[in-house]
Amino acid sequence: MMDGEIQKNMKTGTTTVGIIANDAVILAAERKATMGYLVASQDAEKVHQIDEHIGMTIAGVVGDAQALIRYIKAELKLYELNEGRKMTVNSASTLIANVLYSRRFYPYIVQLIVAGYDKKPGLFTMSPDGSVMPEKYFSTGSGSPMAFGVLEDEFKENMTADEAVRLAVRAVRSATKRDIASGGSGIDAIVISKSGYKNVPDEEVRKISA
Repeated sequence: MMDGEIQKNMKTGTTTVGIIANDAVILAAERKATMGYLVASQDAEKVHQIDEHIGMTIAGVVGDAQALIRYIKAELKLYELNEGRKMTVNSASTLIANVLYSRRFYPYIVQLIVAGYDKKPGLFTMSPDGSVMPEKYFSTGSGSPMAFGVLEDEFKENMTADEAVRLAVRAVRSATKRDIASGGSGIDAIVISKSGYKNVPDEEVRKISA
């Protein structure tokens, strides 16, 4: 099987989470990728930076997600070169939704959370049919039912970024305990604020999830 075919058949299994905080937006995901009953990777990247102020989580077929990420990164860079400014989070989400809609009969098999910060934090979810919805918090992937249980119990308006990071990590961690397709070597957590795109250090994440 060719490398492209392997990636096309590899699925992220997945639990990803996005949360709007008072002054930031948080994205988190575990790292396991599966191919059927095989654990294909313990270190799959499921939170991707697509611009200086925008991130995206992926759930679904790895090859589809990677192709979409490459395309969107190029479109955002072209927009910046042509317009002399960054695309807003809302506009970037609409662009991605339009790409998904245009391929709805031969779809990218993905479920996405797109989040970022321009004038304020924003978070949007989208599906292969091109639908896009603004959310205050959301989870995607096979472990999302478990993650939603934590989110719906503990989410509150105007959380600080630190509070939202702790909640996002706990939600993902809860899914890894019950969903066989979620797990891997750890949890990635990202904070996007007016200061930019920041990875939460692994040691800090491990303390939260211990």
